[in-house]
Amino acid sequence: MYTRLSKTVMVLAFALYASLVVFNNLTDYNSNFSLVTHVLTMDTTFPDNQGMWRAIQSPFIHHTVYSFIIGIEIVIAGLCWLGGLRLYQNLKDPASFNQAKGLAILGLTLGFILWFTGFMTIGGEWFLMWQSETANGQQAAFRLVTIIGIALIYLTQTDAEKHP
Repeated sequence: MYTRLSKTVMVLAFALYASLVVFNNLTDYNSNFSLVTHVLTMDTTFPDNQGMWRAIQSPFIHHTVYSFIIGIEIVIAGLCWLGGLRLYQNLKDPASFNQAKGLAILGLTLGFILWFTGFMTIGGEWFLMWQSETANGQQAAFRLVTIIGIALIYLTQTDAEKHP
């Protein structure tokens, strides 16, 4: 049962993290909006790089992308809270616990997609965020992708009672 409890706490801990990310993005909108703007305009990448044709200068699109990111973060937090609650409700029975993992797996997977595909792939490679010394969120995204990946591997392991 301790393993199931640890998986539950891990999912709830990530739900808390995602909730705080949303809270900060909503209450201090301009801090991370500035990062999104720099990434999309590519104004802090290497001068005269050959990828500048990808830059997006539209403030409307910047706000739309940032709002989309926040919306996904809200869904991640919600799925992880609900998934953690379902896991908690099924702690005592390994079979029920295994069946209750769905929402938590969805929440963590959506987090993986956001931070790997959104930040590391699209931001990092398409918009060349890796070239920026001031607007580079790749290390933070990598940390999250690593945490989420480990959490998913651990969570998806089948839970069964051990018999002596």
